[in-house]
Amino acid sequence: MLKFNEEQQRSSIQDALALRPRIEEVVDEISRKGFRNLYFLGIGGTWASSMQAKTHMKERSSLWVNDLLSSEYNTTGDRCVGEGSVIIFSSVTGTTVEVVESVRRAKEAGATIFGFVDTAGTPLAELCDYWIQYPANEQLKFLIVADRFLYDNGEFDDYDRCYAEMDAHLADALIETEKLADDFGREFAEKHHDDPMHYFIGCGIQYGHTYSYAMCFWEEQHWRRSKSIHAGEFFHGTLEIIDRDTPVTLFLGEDSQRPLAERVKRFLPQVCANYTCIDTKDYPLTGISPEFRGSICHIVLRTVTTRIDAHMERINCHPLQIRRYYRQWDY
Repeated sequence: MLKFNEEQQRSSIQDALALRPRIEEVVDEISRKGFRNLYFLGIGGTWASSMQAKTHMKERSSLWVNDLLSSEYNTTGDRCVGEGSVIIFSSVTGTTVEVVESVRRAKEAGATIFGFVDTAGTPLAELCDYWIQYPANEQLKFLIVADRFLYDNGEFDDYDRCYAEMDAHLADALIETEKLADDFGREFAEKHHDDPMHYFIGCGIQYGHTYSYAMCFWEEQHWRRSKSIHAGEFFHGTLEIIDRDTPVTLFLGEDSQRPLAERVKRFLPQVCANYTCIDTKDYPLTGISPEFRGSICHIVLRTVTTRIDAHMERINCHPLQIRRYYRQWDY
């Protein structure tokens, strides 16, 4: 398999799960001290992960939680951010200018800062009240944070059972998923690697991945034009430009918003002959109970699309690390 190292993948997932005692320590301390509201903050891909965490919590919790787009906060602010606010974010470099500005602004307003920053000694690492250093698996780290807040608020009685299953089985389940998805990823890439435009549709906890996959992967990394659409909004505009040949991919997860995606799935065959459905139900996730699958469907979808990315990179002879403009000069 292209760009696949099984032991490295297993270690990455298990090491991220091994952060849980430290995450629990931080969240438990914040919960004991008390807080007014929670914000998952980011920009680009990290904002996508923030959307997912917010969606996951809002369905399950009475806690006040939201996502915060750094650049928007820097210009418009948010009067709810201040004493009693908790800002949760993730950064690889620790230097993303919009995030540095927004985290500094929130801290000056009195917020508590909890960051996953991969690089020590950077501005974002220095701004944290609570700092955890570990690369990759951002979606999983945010999920653990969200679930621990739910647990501390008495809203996740099955927390221990859920994470016992995750510790024992998640790495193998995702590796199995990636292997099963490889042929699909190759066929998809062969068919769509040169699309002039591609529409990605999703909802629920996986909408953040839908957004990120269209913008951060197809646009930023593959340099292919694309658009993300929430399945709940599809019937209020986008449906009118779908025809027989329009490339469309629909993501279906297993959370409460699945009926929104299923409605789109029923519609597409009536007007389009060039659509693809990627459904987490098609992957066994051995060892994960049905009641927990919906909470990780965004991670499963990311695992599947990883195989598309690997094959598109080879077919288009375009290394995904290359950027035309991003971080190439000041703008």
